[in-house]
Amino acid sequence: MALLSLARVAPAGRLRGTLRVPGDKSIAHRYAMLAALAEGPSTIENFAPGADCQSTLACLRRLGVEIERGVTGTITVVGRGLGRLRSAAGPLDAGNSGTTMRLLSGILAGHPFETTVAGDASLSRRPMRRVIAPLEAMGARIDADGGRPPLTIHGAPLHGITHKPDTPSAQVKSSVLLAGLHADGATRVIEPAATRDHTERALAAFGGSVAVNGLAIEVAGAQRLQGRALTVPGDISSAAFWLVAAAGLPGSRIEIEDVGLNPTRIAVLDALRRFGARVQAEATDVRDGEPRGVVVVEHDRAGTLEVAAADVPALIDELPAIGALAAHGGEVVVRGAAELRVKESDRIATLDADERPDGFIVRGPAGGAPRPSGGFADAHGDHRMAMAFAIAALGAAQPSTIEGADSVAISYPGFFETLERLRD
Repeated sequence: MALLSLARVAPAGRLRGTLRVPGDKSIAHRYAMLAALAEGPSTIENFAPGADCQSTLACLRRLGVEIERGVTGTITVVGRGLGRLRSAAGPLDAGNSGTTMRLLSGILAGHPFETTVAGDASLSRRPMRRVIAPLEAMGARIDADGGRPPLTIHGAPLHGITHKPDTPSAQVKSSVLLAGLHADGATRVIEPAATRDHTERALAAFGGSVAVNGLAIEVAGAQRLQGRALTVPGDISSAAFWLVAAAGLPGSRIEIEDVGLNPTRIAVLDALRRFGARVQAEATDVRDGEPRGVVVVEHDRAGTLEVAAADVPALIDELPAIGALAAHGGEVVVRGAAELRVKESDRIATLDADERPDGFIVRGPAGGAPRPSGGFADAHGDHRMAMAFAIAALGAAQPSTIEGADSVAISYPGFFETLERLRD
């Protein structure tokens, strides 16, 4: 049954259960794109089911890549080889996916044709200058109105550069590295702070060579990638909503199986420990360079959590969930997170919180104070905000209504069904 725009979320005493979450969409995007550039077929199991990753597949098909669906959650991508994508007959539609637009821009910059990449109304408001500037420095030309989508990419022969972004961004880093595969010489990105390293790990999984020296990442051009059989681990950013619920609701215990435990993605676990939850994490396997395993979170106490600017790059996707923590008691303070204002929505303004220019403060009921009464929240079409509001609503005294709940399909199509199953 199709998910309605409005969702009614009733309070919960506690959540308990064991589950798996959808495939990690950050990894799925990268596997699909690199498989398209590889030689020979690649089979990708547990491919992320959300709309964002489906946008990536749709764009790749328009670029001449053959993609077949197998059993549930498995796709086969027949690679065309590096630099051999085909010109699309019209604009590509990235939907709501900034990852699709930014990473594909890096790939298309090195192809000898013109491509327009567009998106929905939300994506069309998001800034792209941080991708445009380095790709143009490498030799491409990109037309954009005010630095925002749609982007018209005039591909050209590229040359390697050393790029030093001002703001940490895994998407910008990945876009430049993917362009570097098509460039003469070496391309290096020197990050101001470490970001998720899925692109580096995925390149190695496809037989590519990538050199990592601290915050400097370098790739050589004209590498040959080989098709592979890969499996996407569960998405820790999707799991974060259940882990936050378990941390916030007394008596709760949630166990997530086969979830990604990449060291650049698990800062949320430490954040929950600092808030006062009991957290156990065990890596049981490493496949395709990505560690995965089991995470268990149980409620213990509601404390105070402060997220500083240095913490933000490793928590950027989990901050909406973390903001929901204090709805159940305690306090959450986030600073240095201005990047939240240019996500699918202005996530700082959308939160029901004490707003700051670069962060927010959420104070929950304390000292026996009554629970919030419940009410209405507008997610503004932002999937992570819709899920964060749902988790916050579990701690209210009365049911809450969330506008834009259908946006969860972007990353977690079964979110609300899973929520009902975990009620205890």
